[in-house]
Amino acid sequence: MRRFADSSGTRAVVTRGAAFVIDRPHGVSLVIKLAVRSPLRIVAAWLASLLFALAAFPSFAQGDTDKVLRVGYQKAGLLAVLKAQGVLEQKLKPLGYRVEWFEFPAGPQLLEALNANSIDFGYTGAPPAVFAQAGGVHFVYVGAEPAAAHNEAIFVKADSPLRTPADLKGKRIALQKGSSSHYLLLEALKKAGLRYEDVQPVYLAPADARAAFESGNVDAWVVWDPYYAAAQATLKVRTLADFAGFPTNNFYESTRDFAQQHPDIVAAVLSQLRATGQWVNAHPGETAALIAPKVGLDQAIVETWVRRVPYGATPVTDNVIALQQNVADAFYGARLIPQKLTVRDNVWQNKAAVESLNSAR
Repeated sequence: MRRFADSSGTRAVVTRGAAFVIDRPHGVSLVIKLAVRSPLRIVAAWLASLLFALAAFPSFAQGDTDKVLRVGYQKAGLLAVLKAQGVLEQKLKPLGYRVEWFEFPAGPQLLEALNANSIDFGYTGAPPAVFAQAGGVHFVYVGAEPAAAHNEAIFVKADSPLRTPADLKGKRIALQKGSSSHYLLLEALKKAGLRYEDVQPVYLAPADARAAFESGNVDAWVVWDPYYAAAQATLKVRTLADFAGFPTNNFYESTRDFAQQHPDIVAAVLSQLRATGQWVNAHPGETAALIAPKVGLDQAIVETWVRRVPYGATPVTDNVIALQQNVADAFYGARLIPQKLTVRDNVWQNKAAVESLNSAR
């Protein structure tokens, strides 16, 4: 593990599998990469990492967070656009709140921080929330966003002899554990008549996964945009399967306590997400120009993944819950989580939040 700090006071903790970046000199949190397969050990690893984070970094759990909304984001989400535009700060300033931003490499690490009370609000794909609920993480779904069909894929090098998901039997496949890629692989294998046990998953965060893929240490890679778009643009790859035919949603999540105690703030954030999502959908080129320098990627790559995603927060409807229940049941059926879950138990229903989303239509 290495720790870094720049002249502004921004600090980061970098591990072999993940990096957690803090935009303000507020403190340092912990990101631990999970790399175990046993369902019981999955839960144990979640709890151990979270307890260690609380013990080692009490400033987040006990510090002064009054009038501060701490937001966890990833490179490829709508929250990254809000950060680049500064519109969330404008939205919350009349309510007396300022915003602090925390970048995560993937959803599982973000939800670890949410449970450790290092952040109040975040965004992930569907599977990280399933693993989090199985691990007892105290979060609620506060909003949803339809997942795209073509912004995440299982792919191989262009000269690979592998042609279909059925050819993955016995092969080494790089993916982020507990992510949307995990679910895509699970469903693609099932459709091809294979079980999860028929392949060799290699659990790596995206940066490490790319290195393993380029070096030939794995046979295939499953990942989402912008990493997928970057691989398509800079490497010679061939796609075996994507999310077409496997409908899911992405989610906005909050700690249960924050949502219950500050429903007006959650509603305001969701309203801004809805409005900004509409702007992004209408201005993909401008969006790419805005955030490409922020995420350190070529503008053309950014525009590719921006155009592939239907941005904008929506309420967590019965249909959304049913689709997420399918995801949870799939992981339970594959014995990747230790118990059957009821997704609805973690859904936050608030009239003001729903109205804020509907009014932004």
